[in-house]
Amino acid sequence: MTFVSMLMSQPKIKTIYCILFFLLIFSSGFARPNNRFIEVTTLNPHIKLDIRYATKNNFLNEIVYPEARCFLRYTAAVKLDSIQKELELIGLGLKIFDGYRPLSVQKKMWDVFPDSRYVANPKNGSRHNRGAAVDLTLVDSLGNALEMPTEYDSFSEKAHHSFITPNKTIMRNRWILKTIMEKYGFTALQTEWWHYDLKGWQDYEIMDISFEEIEKEKN
Repeated sequence: MTFVSMLMSQPKIKTIYCILFFLLIFSSGFARPNNRFIEVTTLNPHIKLDIRYATKNNFLNEIVYPEARCFLRYTAAVKLDSIQKELELIGLGLKIFDGYRPLSVQKKMWDVFPDSRYVANPKNGSRHNRGAAVDLTLVDSLGNALEMPTEYDSFSEKAHHSFITPNKTIMRNRWILKTIMEKYGFTALQTEWWHYDLKGWQDYEIMDISFEEIEKEKN
């Protein structure tokens, strides 16, 4: 009998060994599925997409995403799935403008609009670069976007949550979105009514991998 075999034959030592083994597994990330990326529409196909950076309809006026897809960290995507299901009870739903954003795209944005109120400095990275932020709005049961204070990526004071308008419909729509997002653990960016960060976003690392690389990692 080897020395290791002798040790493993002792119940207490065997228990300690097993605990240490599982601690190693958890610390290495293998047992942390919430860290992985997932495509939101595979979790809930009822969530609408309007990925502006896969078109020229954005403040960059160029296509910077190869495909109109939205990836997020698993935890964030699961929460959006729950939000969508609750909204459907009142005839509403979600439409996403942006999710995970590679750091290389963040750098292009900063070059065009270096204002940290609206575009995160790539030196520090964005919550989007971590897959822990989402830009979105509300739609009705037919998929039509509800009226909001501004268009998406309208970098003005009207996009701030502190902006007050006499239009009660707009105020109500913004309130519904903010209320339900906060209910499920997101926090609002005060300068953009469409931007929400997952609480605990600091736990995720800044990434600069393409959608294609994410797809390969899933397989």
